[in-house]
Amino acid sequence: MHLEQLCRAAVQIAIDAGQRIIEVYEGDFKVEYKQDESPLTLADQLAHELIVAQLTELDSSIPILSEEGEPPAYAVRQQWQRYWLVDPLDGTKEFVKRNGEFTVNIALIDQGVPVVGVVYVPVTGVSYFSWSGGGCWRTNADQQTAQIHVRQSSAGDDLAVVCSRSHRGDRLEGLLERLGNYRAVPTGSSLKLCLVAEGSADFYPRLGPTSEWDTAAAHALVLEAGGVVVDLQLRPLLYNQKDSLLNPEFLVLPEQNPDWLPSFDGL
Repeated sequence: MHLEQLCRAAVQIAIDAGQRIIEVYEGDFKVEYKQDESPLTLADQLAHELIVAQLTELDSSIPILSEEGEPPAYAVRQQWQRYWLVDPLDGTKEFVKRNGEFTVNIALIDQGVPVVGVVYVPVTGVSYFSWSGGGCWRTNADQQTAQIHVRQSSAGDDLAVVCSRSHRGDRLEGLLERLGNYRAVPTGSSLKLCLVAEGSADFYPRLGPTSEWDTAAAHALVLEAGGVVVDLQLRPLLYNQKDSLLNPEFLVLPEQNPDWLPSFDGL
């Protein structure tokens, strides 16, 4: 199947998963905790089951790596040229807080690069989607679709910087002090990268741990919107390159090295 076909099919799968999530969200639900103390709900599990089943039906030859599944050993994964990378419910902490800032993330990875990205926001009905060479798009709840792009800012501009609602620390505070003029935009889940992709924010620095399924779908969006996702040495973020599924610390930027980007020395 062509990347656009896979993308559009993944959008509908994400919407279907979002409906399962909302059914749980609107009722009473229990919260369990994994070994790493991250929360887990019935919504995570139901969305995972639906997405895996529907992606398998779409093309059973493409492997699936989901946060809620059992990851294969790297010896197996490193043989994959192309695979789906899924976070069935990104932002479970926001889900538990009932603030609406959680998403369904579906990405297609090809040789380490996200080439399809779908991020669906169940509470608002907004979907973001992209495929390599096809641009980045946003569909509102009223089904109006428009192409989105990063915005370009210059040194001295009042920068909008996306910050996590659930993760912040002294190193990030130190970096923000070096920026000069900025306003913080606290946001949960992969919506942080989406805000940069759509030009609502200029910068998302992540100085802390994330997993590959947290970023891949929205990373694809940023790339097609004209931006970059790089590590602190400004090297492109890649997927499935090592045994660990943890990302390095990273930056989401509208271009490779904007003139307002501060030094990371000493942070």
